[in-house]
Amino acid sequence: MFRGIDEVDWASMEHAYGSAADVPELLRGLASRDPHEREAALDGMYGAVHHQGDVYDSTLACVPFLFGLVRHTGLPDRGGIVELLASIGGGDIDDEPAETGAEGPGGGDEAGGQDTQDRADDNYTVARAAIRAGAAVFLDLMTDGDPEVRRAVSTASVRFCEAPDRVLALLRRQLADEHDDAVRLALVEGLGLFARLHPGLSAPAVDLLASLCAPPHEPGLRLAALGQLALCAPDRLPADLVSTVVALLHTRSRHFRPSGEPTRTSTDTLLGRLRRMRPADEEGAELLRTLHTALGARTGDRIALLKGQLSSADTADRCNAVWMSAGLFREWRAAYAEPVALIGEQLASEEEQLRQAAVSVLEFLFTLAEPAADRLAALVASDPDSWRRGTATLGGPLRALARTGDPRAVPALAEILRRRVVPNETGYTVRHLGPAALPLAPLLRERLADVPLDDADTFGRAAPLLSALGDLRHAAAVPEVLRLLHGAPRDLRMGDSLVRALTEALGAFGPAAGEAIPTLRELLSGDDPVAAAAALWSVEGDAEAVLPPLLRALDLPGSSRPAASALARMGPAAGAALAGLRSLTDSADLWERTAAACAFWDIAADPAPVLPVFRGAWRQNAYTRGAVTACLVRMGDAGTPIHDLVAMELASPRRHRARSGGYGSHDVLEDEILLRDCRRVLEGAA
Repeated sequence: MFRGIDEVDWASMEHAYGSAADVPELLRGLASRDPHEREAALDGMYGAVHHQGDVYDSTLACVPFLFGLVRHTGLPDRGGIVELLASIGGGDIDDEPAETGAEGPGGGDEAGGQDTQDRADDNYTVARAAIRAGAAVFLDLMTDGDPEVRRAVSTASVRFCEAPDRVLALLRRQLADEHDDAVRLALVEGLGLFARLHPGLSAPAVDLLASLCAPPHEPGLRLAALGQLALCAPDRLPADLVSTVVALLHTRSRHFRPSGEPTRTSTDTLLGRLRRMRPADEEGAELLRTLHTALGARTGDRIALLKGQLSSADTADRCNAVWMSAGLFREWRAAYAEPVALIGEQLASEEEQLRQAAVSVLEFLFTLAEPAADRLAALVASDPDSWRRGTATLGGPLRALARTGDPRAVPALAEILRRRVVPNETGYTVRHLGPAALPLAPLLRERLADVPLDDADTFGRAAPLLSALGDLRHAAAVPEVLRLLHGAPRDLRMGDSLVRALTEALGAFGPAAGEAIPTLRELLSGDDPVAAAAALWSVEGDAEAVLPPLLRALDLPGSSRPAASALARMGPAAGAALAGLRSLTDSADLWERTAAACAFWDIAADPAPVLPVFRGAWRQNAYTRGAVTACLVRMGDAGTPIHDLVAMELASPRRHRARSGGYGSHDVLEDEILLRDCRRVLEGAA
């Protein structure tokens, strides 16, 4: 297995943490008789040698020895080594969709050295070639005595072996001979992958998948085949797909009893922790995830499928459904009242894991969680322990309820605000309650008065309270705001972030904050004159005082956007800024262009230089659509020439912020706001 390992100059190579001199020890650990050592070694391989999917020179040097290990019949845990080899070779790279996600405000690519990038690309290419060169061993292992090995090579052989006819023949034969349920499911996955990677040779694989969808095959296998068929040949799916799947799911749930994996170690490695977190019915969850992925934009079918899952008698089925709903809600637009109400029903479950899953999903839905509001309110009312998590975090059920705008969250929030230590997110949560939160204003003011002037966390404690007080226009808090503005030491102002938060609150109070005018005028000559000018305009309305600093800021990097926004709020009174704003509409920075165009309209009411900027921004970066549409609402009929973009947005089934590889906690909320404003635009033009 390790012939020649000591002749390799490992010390001259690198992995994620520097010198690769420790790699031989990791490789030998994979062959240890001690299961703890084997798991720790595999964890080390993923943690250093193949860190987050990276391929180093040491990773390439490991490949021959890893192949030697998987050939060593009788060595335990070789399935994990096969999976490691497949990941080094590119994992599921062939199935990855093209990356089309847009950057948010201020986002952008971080360019590294070209030579470094070229070397990294070369390593991935060499790694893939190396795994392909040794992939014949995967075919030999299709009949290995270890079911974990057979399971792992079922897809690895399809992905890397360059003899597709032989691969397909082996898959067909193994399906006929295999008795292990988990391996049979992996073989079905291999068939679906084969059909996608070799479309010209896919007909026999598709036919076999179609035959596996029908009786007398057991429910789990039929579910797996339906999922793969949906991915590679959706035209072959049965017309009654959803009802069939739900019936199979319920049948499988009645008969499924987790058999458990082979006895394993429980080390404190990442792999060990992941195994402990694995759900009892991981295979069942994967079957349904595959089907949901394949159905994609077919939201009607996916909602019906979720309803079937959420009505299952099996807790694991319902928990899986809750987590799967998250991907649907985040990516696609549809009428979700029924599945959301069913998710709300899970809050009454005695299973803590299921309740937590339901809360986690409802939290990011904001107003879309309204069908579950009664259940959330009942949970909040019956369990004060759910109001907060420790001292620093607001409890999920209360946060979810408040985010729906439900006034039943107010009493619990009031009780939290009566305590001197308030979770920071409380202030940011209050805004979603609108006028219903007005009774909380005096308590918010009291907590702001408690914020120390000389604490390292002065900004962290004050900013959420200031945000809430500003949202509620509670001008009675002006003395507390001025206390912090005058008294907080400069070195604790977080780069003047505290000053900005304080001045924004004063601006939100408007003319009722008149006693702050002298202070705001002093701040016009400070480090953040834009925030001071914006606040002073809202409080006093003196254009002669605020225009000079705002005009200067238009020419300063990093200040032009907030200056444009402040000028926009001034409207025609900021006419002196039009020349500068007109110039900014040609800026190389997309966000500067967009902010300048919005301000130009609000000041001059001239659509000519504005609409081309909006059309370009809309197409270039989806994150600009919220600001553009909000301005179009103000423009009325003047925005008609680009209403085609608004109509297309409303007709799109996909959320504008949906992207591969990640999501933001407010993405659904921002998309719902965009849809609301799009409707306002078109209704105003009707």
